[in-house]
Amino acid sequence: MNRFRKAAVFAFGLILSVTISSTTVSAADYTILKNDSLYKIGRLFDTPVKTIKSDNNLKTNTLYPGQVIDVNAKTYKVKKGDTLFLIAKKSKVTVASLRRANNKWNDSLKPGKKLVLPAPAKTSKAKKATVKKATVKANKLSTNAKMSTTNSSAVISYTPKELDLLARLITAETTGQPYNAMVGVGAVVINRVQSPDWPDTITKVINHVAGDYYQFTPVKNGYINKPASAIAIKAAKAALNGNDPSKGAMFYFDDTSTNAWLWSKLITARYGIMVFVK
Repeated sequence: MNRFRKAAVFAFGLILSVTISSTTVSAADYTILKNDSLYKIGRLFDTPVKTIKSDNNLKTNTLYPGQVIDVNAKTYKVKKGDTLFLIAKKSKVTVASLRRANNKWNDSLKPGKKLVLPAPAKTSKAKKATVKKATVKANKLSTNAKMSTTNSSAVISYTPKELDLLARLITAETTGQPYNAMVGVGAVVINRVQSPDWPDTITKVINHVAGDYYQFTPVKNGYINKPASAIAIKAAKAALNGNDPSKGAMFYFDDTSTNAWLWSKLITARYGIMVFVK
């Protein structure tokens, strides 16, 4: 009789533990993007790489675009009138991370669709990570002989090739525009490098392809391969040294754009036809 009671208690405890765990941990599908890594996915969902590998029975760190894996994340059911901005605000996540978690690069939403929610934004943690990253890069700048400049005021580290790449982007995007617009474009790239939501080098940021969308049009159309102008090189160096007329912007576009999502964001500065937002 006593043995039966123990068995019953054990069975009840097992059922209870399963019930509790099913309400606190939710699994969602995540589709691997180009240039994804377990580290990036772990940061996106605040989950250790070891846990992701274990949950998906992954023996190596190799991932393939289009591959679907399970992640520990909550989901959100889209309601009528919802927008990515409202969902992100309600869920305390960034729009950029929400887009990435769902490989969604347009603004259309259908009621009833489920979105995977990335980990809530942790402002203080993110700021500390950014400061730490900037400090590490500044140290590398002073010790690495391959760095393009000995100017200790540079806010991130960069190679000679990256200075040229940044200047070529500025040339392609802002020829004929005011100098502040040119420096602003460089600053947007640097702001992304310093943000935990984007790749962490100039080369990776400029060549970033999210889903099938190029973040910078000149990379797609080849205009970035044209030589940099002298004024663009000067603007690139100014941005690298911390000059930011974009005022912290993460995006820019020209004022002929019809992209409603870009126009819905906070405008931080305008120079010539260039609009900067974050």
